[in-house]
Amino acid sequence: MTNHEFLPADILLPCSADMTRWSVIACDQFSSQRDYWERVEKFVGAAPSTLRLIVPEVYLEEKQPEESAREIAGTMRGYIESGLFQTLHQSFVYVERTLAGGAVRRGLVGMLDLEQYDFTPGTLAPVRASERTILERLPARIAVRRGAPIELPHIMALIDDAEERVIEPLAEKTAELERVYDFELMEGGGAVRGWRVSGETAQQVLKALQDLPTRNGVRIVIGDGNHSLAAAKEMWDEIKSRLPVARWEHHPARYALLELNNVYDPSIEFEAIHRILFGVDTKAFLSEAEQALTAGGGEGYPIRFVTRDGEGVITIRAESVGGMIARLQAFLDDFVSRYRCAIDYIHGEDAVTEMAQQGGAVGIILPAMPKDGFFKTVEAGTVFPKKSFSIGHARDKRYYLEARRIDTAR
Repeated sequence: MTNHEFLPADILLPCSADMTRWSVIACDQFSSQRDYWERVEKFVGAAPSTLRLIVPEVYLEEKQPEESAREIAGTMRGYIESGLFQTLHQSFVYVERTLAGGAVRRGLVGMLDLEQYDFTPGTLAPVRASERTILERLPARIAVRRGAPIELPHIMALIDDAEERVIEPLAEKTAELERVYDFELMEGGGAVRGWRVSGETAQQVLKALQDLPTRNGVRIVIGDGNHSLAAAKEMWDEIKSRLPVARWEHHPARYALLELNNVYDPSIEFEAIHRILFGVDTKAFLSEAEQALTAGGGEGYPIRFVTRDGEGVITIRAESVGGMIARLQAFLDDFVSRYRCAIDYIHGEDAVTEMAQQGGAVGIILPAMPKDGFFKTVEAGTVFPKKSFSIGHARDKRYYLEARRIDTAR
């Protein structure tokens, strides 16, 4: 079992629930839009739902972590004891998610071996984080996981499979696979279908994954949900420190459920997250930026700056797109600290350009990230800084759906 980073799992699915009400979007989405979650609450009502098993980040400021963790764990146990779940033993789930715009994203749900994963920058582990882990964000997530009998993933991990050998062949086999769900997602999230992959077909997937060439030792990179997976890793390290090594391999907390995607899937799009500063002397800012960011070696990455008085381009040199964003972010963090101005992170060039028309504002528009730039950054031992990119629009994020036992009770 330990020779593979990604494995079939005993996957739990509701057997008697309204699946549209059951499945809700990742808790870190719409974190400033309370009305979204109020609509979800009204729509779900008293039905069994993953809404009862998470804390949407919009409510974090008013929720006590310990109390929320106890409530969530109690609801999970209630769902288990009521017979809500069926178990797909030793299976993957092949997923086709129809996104809001009509594209279909293909993925594979299974469990990741946390012994093969490390979120530390510079690690040589075969599974690596794509963004810097903020350790202060982990305790609340660990508290929920510590008392929870089950986990539900919104984590999306990526493989570099330009020849489409791992996930895509399953699309041709759906007629012979068992369909385990097919429904519309709430709040404009599109639709999702899933098929059970087990037995010989699962073994073919495992072989194809193991045959993928690694890039400087990297086989899988975490795209979305980096902090949730880091919390699972920290929790497992805590548990295994109290266990004899002989019990490590089969302990359920050693693994974490997630969805695996091919970075070359046409529906996977890396959207730049732009920056805007308010309350600045724009001429002084641009002068400092040019002096600080244009020197050095490496590839040149053009960054567009927009103000009320016009726009211009500064070329930042770095070894990778992640290195470029890191260099820019370090400069911005220092500038904001010294001049006590405000910074915000914005999706969409048009929104940045419009906001930059007010006095004392500078919009910073980052270039689109090529798909090979994603793995190139991670294989170089670099992680992306905060707010580097988004994989698709908010409504295209993963919805909670499948679950897995992570306690030792059976």
